[in-house]
Amino acid sequence: MNTQAGQRNSLTDVAGLLVGHHHVLDPDATLGSGPATGCTVVRVPGGAIAAVDVRGGGPGTRETDLLDPGNTVRQVNSILLTGGSAYGLAAADGVMRWLEEHREGIPMDPTDPSRVVPIVPAAVIFDLPVGEWRIRPTADFGFLAAEAAAVEFERGSVGAGVGARAGSIKGGVGTASVVLGEGPAAGVTVSALIVANPVGSVFDPRTGLPWGSGTDGPGHFGLHPATLDQLAVANALPVKGTVLNTTIGVVATDAPLDPMGCKRMATTAHDGLARAIRPAHSPLDGDTLFALATGTAQIPDFPMPPAFPADLLLLDAVCTAAAVCVERAIVDAILSAQSVAGIPAYSDLFPR
Repeated sequence: MNTQAGQRNSLTDVAGLLVGHHHVLDPDATLGSGPATGCTVVRVPGGAIAAVDVRGGGPGTRETDLLDPGNTVRQVNSILLTGGSAYGLAAADGVMRWLEEHREGIPMDPTDPSRVVPIVPAAVIFDLPVGEWRIRPTADFGFLAAEAAAVEFERGSVGAGVGARAGSIKGGVGTASVVLGEGPAAGVTVSALIVANPVGSVFDPRTGLPWGSGTDGPGHFGLHPATLDQLAVANALPVKGTVLNTTIGVVATDAPLDPMGCKRMATTAHDGLARAIRPAHSPLDGDTLFALATGTAQIPDFPMPPAFPADLLLLDAVCTAAAVCVERAIVDAILSAQSVAGIPAYSDLFPR
């Protein structure tokens, strides 16, 4: 598979998607004091086909039942990724308020275009021990993140990634994209945005290299094996020690997938999560990935036998790329993160 990155190597390489963050962060925050949390919104002007796959044992979510392919509503207007554990789901109210003010949602009254119901599925990470426990994302956070949504956005310790921890080190927000080459999905873009906050390890204790660099090789990320001294410091860090964690995110494509195709893309995207985090999908995580398909790409015609779906080969290529994007996005989150509340970042332990 052609694994060439898109123009920005970002979720927004799928045209029509926008990403915004809002967070509060005290530079002197500790584990227990000072604000250190936030949220990230993926806005989809005009809506997109969507699905979700929840694999962790402790998820915190909103509107995921609605995304079952057998249910009625087929499109979403935004996806919320947020800190604050279950409290942080309140930020979705603010996203809905922003969308309603801009008349984005399911139109419910043909005589009054202001009467809409925005669809905003959401997932949370558990970041409450980082900073002050009682400071969590509110509806205003969601509104401001939706307002800030744009093609260009920051990565690392921002938005929903401010309070994220990836095993023993700092987690954060990461993103990646792939533009597919020749074949049934030629010209299709696939992308991912991930908030990495797992209980599992994100780097190999023998080399210091991120587990997620295994597919592409460390050179793809400008990495090299750590020194013995660096490994000794990193491997001596205490384990995370919280009972709730979670890696959440969004995978997207401009391919014309139906809800079942989106569901399959969300499912296989978890392969990338499992390559980059050990262990993944544990009882202590709430790993949740949403999938979006905008359907704007022009697809070549590859006839299939009547027993198979017409888009089978397209879907196979998109699913393979989604796993690669998630894997790369987790590495990007780790490499982009900066220390918060005394939690060391990968770049502090293993300078490039």
